[in-house]
Amino acid sequence: MQKFTKITVSIGPKSSNATILREMMLAGANAFRLNFSHDTGDVQGTKIDTIRSVARELNKPCSIIVDLQGPKHRIGDFVTEDKYKLKIGQHFIFDDNPAPGNGERVCLPHPDVMASLHVGDRILLNDGKLEMRVDSVRPNKIDAVVVRGDEIWSRRGFNLPDTLIDTPILTDKDKSDLEYAITKNPDWVAVSFVQKPEDIAFVRDFITARTSHQIKIIAKIERPQAIDRIEDIVQISDGIMIARGDLAVEMPFEQVPAISRKIIRTCRMYNRPVIMATQMLASMVENEFPTRAEISDVATAAYLRADSTMTSEETTVGINPVNTVGVMARILNYSDMDTLANPYDWLRIDNVPENDWSRSVSSMAHLNKVAAIVVFDRDGQTTTEISCRRPDVPIIVVCGSETIANQLCLSRGVYAIYDAELFSMRDAFGAARAFGITYGDLVIVDDRKISLRTLV
Repeated sequence: MQKFTKITVSIGPKSSNATILREMMLAGANAFRLNFSHDTGDVQGTKIDTIRSVARELNKPCSIIVDLQGPKHRIGDFVTEDKYKLKIGQHFIFDDNPAPGNGERVCLPHPDVMASLHVGDRILLNDGKLEMRVDSVRPNKIDAVVVRGDEIWSRRGFNLPDTLIDTPILTDKDKSDLEYAITKNPDWVAVSFVQKPEDIAFVRDFITARTSHQIKIIAKIERPQAIDRIEDIVQISDGIMIARGDLAVEMPFEQVPAISRKIIRTCRMYNRPVIMATQMLASMVENEFPTRAEISDVATAAYLRADSTMTSEETTVGINPVNTVGVMARILNYSDMDTLANPYDWLRIDNVPENDWSRSVSSMAHLNKVAAIVVFDRDGQTTTEISCRRPDVPIIVVCGSETIANQLCLSRGVYAIYDAELFSMRDAFGAARAFGITYGDLVIVDDRKISLRTLV
């Protein structure tokens, strides 16, 4: 058996050809993220086709995640491309005048943002290095005071950690991208800058109005407003991504580890897979080896029992995407085995009743020291629930649907098989043997009833 914690790989210029994709799958990649902030839909569609082709060639299910750009906000242009120097305590104006800015003002080309800001709200630019605070709000004009940092220049993105922005969750670009992506039948759609459960409901309605294919939705958690309503968002979503980069800009960075831990436990309580993302092996963009801190960061994700870790620039533009995946897989494999040596955390998930079916399966597996849990699953729900109890044995799931097998590639400890014949025959022994379970090993079979069997 391989690692229990899955690896989600971001695809980019250095990792989108068939040869690299094949090597990354063999190295341990389980899911592939396509960032629709970059490239046109047809380019991304070609990548999806290539991933599907390689996965079928290897007979290896994998998840495809379409990641929408979301309402990305940027300031306007300045008179020159130079950086303008600011001073702490200086007043700076954001207005709706499209004229190029200078050292005293710039256009804020987002009426929804202008209407949402209040006195005292923070405006963060340059990944939080420049902080301003709103001093006054006037029609079509925001007067802010520089609190920290000293440089500003054209088209900088900004964050508003204190502001609930009254803006649609899907921009016109997102709608166009999503309409195209739907034609390629991705397994998951990741929604950026979620603030409230209604955002996910809107996206779900958008998708279901256009396809009967069961595309699942991941809420990316990167704003304080999402943390305030995290249980509601987890319940309405199909999965969660902890986008620690923006989250650490918009919230005190020292809080992010504790927030991540809370989100993981909430996802397990409501049976949702959760991805830990951002800069996990960032130094490997330029180096063949990770730092000691990065190794610990990846291992901690396994110890916290996240479903998946994720690469970003390490595999999109890094010098060696295959090596990056291999390094992450080695860290997770060792850390998972250490985690499984102390398999008590699944007993302590809040609000999961003692007589819960999935808890019973996990408890039986642990007490009887079985080799595996074998599940025949039509829609993926049973397997996801068992996975979220984090049993200390592999979960081998036989699916009659390729889509369900692919989607389950995000769930911790799950090894999916798409085999219509095995599924129809309910051949638990054949499934177990396919993953190296040997004669005489004890397995649990979950096929609408729990049974304990010895392989013969």
